Amino acid sequence: MTTDSETPAAPSRRPLATRIGRIAFLVVAAIVVVAVAAAVFVTWTIQRSFPQTGGTLALDGLKAEVTVQRDDSGIPTITADSTHDLFYAEGFVHAQDRFFEMDFRRHVTAGRVSEMFGESQIGTDSFLRTLGWRDVAEAEVAAMDETTLGYYEAYADGVNAYLSTRSGAELSLEYAVIGMQNPDYAPEPWTPADSVAWLKAMAWDLRTNIEDETERALLAADLAASGSDTAETQATIEQLYPPYPFEQNPVIVPKISSVPATETDADAAAFTTDADTGIQKASTTIEWQTASDVIEAASLLVGDVGEGIGSNSWVVSGALTESGLPLLSNDPHLGAALPSVWYQMQLKCSKVTDSCPFDVGGFSFSGLPGIVIGHNQQVAWGFTNLTTDVTDLYVEMIEGDQYWRDGALVPIDERTETIEVAGGDDVTLKVRSTVHGPIISGLVDDFTALAEDPEPALPTLPTQPAVSAPDHEYAVSLRWTALDPGTASTAIFALATAKDFDDFRRAASLFDVPAQNLIYADTAGNIGYQAPGRLPVRGAGDGWMPQPGWDSAYDWTGFIPFEDLPVSYNPASGYIVTANNAIVTDDYDYFLSKDWDYGYRAARIAHLIERRSATAPLTAQDMRDIQMDSEMWIGKQLAAALVDVEVSGAGPREAVELLRGWDAQNEASSAAAAYANVLWSNLVQNLFAEREQPLPIDGQGRLFTVVGALLDDPSDPLWTNTAIDVAGMDEMLALSAEEAYDELSGLQGTAVDAWNWGELHALTLTSSTLGESGIAPIEWLFNRGPYPVSGGASVVDATGWKLGASYATTTVPSMRMVVDLSDFDASTWIHLTGASGHAFHEHYTDQTERWAAGVQQPWAFSAKAVDAATTQTLVLTPAGGEG
Repeated sequence: MTTDSETPAAPSRRPLATRIGRIAFLVVAAIVVVAVAAAVFVTWTIQRSFPQTGGTLALDGLKAEVTVQRDDSGIPTITADSTHDLFYAEGFVHAQDRFFEMDFRRHVTAGRVSEMFGESQIGTDSFLRTLGWRDVAEAEVAAMDETTLGYYEAYADGVNAYLSTRSGAELSLEYAVIGMQNPDYAPEPWTPADSVAWLKAMAWDLRTNIEDETERALLAADLAASGSDTAETQATIEQLYPPYPFEQNPVIVPKISSVPATETDADAAAFTTDADTGIQKASTTIEWQTASDVIEAASLLVGDVGEGIGSNSWVVSGALTESGLPLLSNDPHLGAALPSVWYQMQLKCSKVTDSCPFDVGGFSFSGLPGIVIGHNQQVAWGFTNLTTDVTDLYVEMIEGDQYWRDGALVPIDERTETIEVAGGDDVTLKVRSTVHGPIISGLVDDFTALAEDPEPALPTLPTQPAVSAPDHEYAVSLRWTALDPGTASTAIFALATAKDFDDFRRAASLFDVPAQNLIYADTAGNIGYQAPGRLPVRGAGDGWMPQPGWDSAYDWTGFIPFEDLPVSYNPASGYIVTANNAIVTDDYDYFLSKDWDYGYRAARIAHLIERRSATAPLTAQDMRDIQMDSEMWIGKQLAAALVDVEVSGAGPREAVELLRGWDAQNEASSAAAAYANVLWSNLVQNLFAEREQPLPIDGQGRLFTVVGALLDDPSDPLWTNTAIDVAGMDEMLALSAEEAYDELSGLQGTAVDAWNWGELHALTLTSSTLGESGIAPIEWLFNRGPYPVSGGASVVDATGWKLGASYATTTVPSMRMVVDLSDFDASTWIHLTGASGHAFHEHYTDQTERWAAGVQQPWAFSAKAVDAATTQTLVLTPAGGEG
């Protein structure tokens, strides 16, 4: 018999909470393991593309050893014994840091984005194929002199040497992501035409007034449709697009200098308007026998053209500086891009000779050999957009496969393009062209809308009998200097080896497209300016509105001779300022443009130079301080206008009171700046956008001029807007002030002293490809920010934003530099992001916070300074004992 004590014990059971805890632990552990494994995989995938920047690499194609020294920002200085090895190494290093950017750019310039990203890009490719950038680039390469072609070929060989060692995600993280959707994609070898085509993209981004021309034409049609007669329509357009305020803001060259004629190998472009005699060509032949002979859809690449595209540059002579030698400053304004459009670099021949003449540092474009902006041993130079009108729209009268020309029908030129589409069928595109250029209506909405109703925009109604023919239709064609082969791809090297102003002007004569203001300084103490570029001479029209293509009287008749272009050399003022303002007054012999920037940046820079130099000699720090000036001209006008305006509500009155003591500086921390810009936005929209017939609100510099004139004329009818029940200037200002308070208090709270402009105006750096994918985890991989910034539209620190859309920064000073001609090692530079295009690399965005704060970093140039700044050295050696 057994007792209870002998009864077998029941199996023990853990409490439910304990079991759940153990399960949860196992689940969490599994998740952690997966997460760690994923993190390791992602980290490995990311880091495997990081380049080797130290030690030794053997490369096929090199002739001798090349050293690549990098500083603590990853900025390379390349030293080589020959130009072949110098540009070969530049191509290799560009590919190390930026190859995906280069690959994407060349697909854009060739109209082949669909091969990477599929059918969503067919429209982009269709437009770019129609423009034909790649064809023009190939024509320029074919016309290159032997020496220049050798530079481009050596560069391409260096890029391809890098491609031969890596593939897929080893090249860049982007290829790992693209491979998920497009596993068959692999980069092609690099070619010289891939490099040259990038200049066409820059020219498109700096194309100046084509949007204004289109906008005016569409506005004319809208006004006519709403019942305005021709005179009323013209008066409205002229008020909204006023002439440059010459009496208020400066021109670049108030007096053209007399300088010796330039001996140049750049011939004037052979001009023709006859379609069957071929496109315009310019000589690209230049002798390089001795160093003394040596004389910038692209919207996808460097940011969309918009508010803030432009640039500042200025140079002051030694008469105004502490050192007694010139200072040169430059900060080009482009669309914000990640990585930055610029790549800092220095190219040095180990011994500077006639056969290897380069000792130059500055800002390059990845994908393009040479240095675009910077300095050599004797000369420094900078660029801003010339803002001359080099594009015209022509309204063509089409009948079937012909178009009217001086009373006769002539055949339309046609060619067929095939667009390859990743994951889809090929698309066939028919490209049509007239004597003026490619037909672009049917590809872009605005141009298509213009073709549907062009007559209100035309200077005269059609006069040929053909207009009454029932079968005709309209189309819009584009005449643009960049669609003709040119010489800018040669000019880059000529600038880099210039020794004096004569050499500089010879180089400028080759820099035809994109047309740029070129400023100059040298170690002998001279300063100068040259307007280069292929600038058209027009017939009956001025390019301000579209022209009738059927009448040859409106065609271009030639180009301005280089010797007639504005030049300034050692002006009596002691300084030269360019900020996209008018180059000369209207008494200049040739028409250049009516669509200048309105000069507020230029006026402020000139004022600061004069004010500071009147009290003490100028220093490089003064130049950097001027670059960061953010005085808002229209903000001062609004503050004054609101003094006697009755605003309703304690909050709005407190907000207006912020403006009383404001210094008009758009500092990031400023509450008054935040309110002033929101007030400005509301006022502009109430005046122009919120009307029964909306009026355009792009171009804040233009609107400074328009609204400034309105503030001086309270009786102007524009102050009355029945759509928002406002009558008169005071009511308009009061309503705008009250709405601005409501908007800003909703964004940043009702404590007005806590408002700040920097967060409202912040910059988010967005990758131009995968950063806009719409997939949050992928965007997180590539995008950075937001970064609070100072500045604003049409101020010197030109951080542009789009009225009516957002206060966020969209266009930026893409780089800033100050070159000290008394000591190049005392120069400074910075750019928007960093040297690397690899996400998560230490140099991906390591310059951004300093850029946002207005801090520039030392620019070591001499061999001693470069050695002292070097943190890593990579030695490239010939493979297999070459050399």
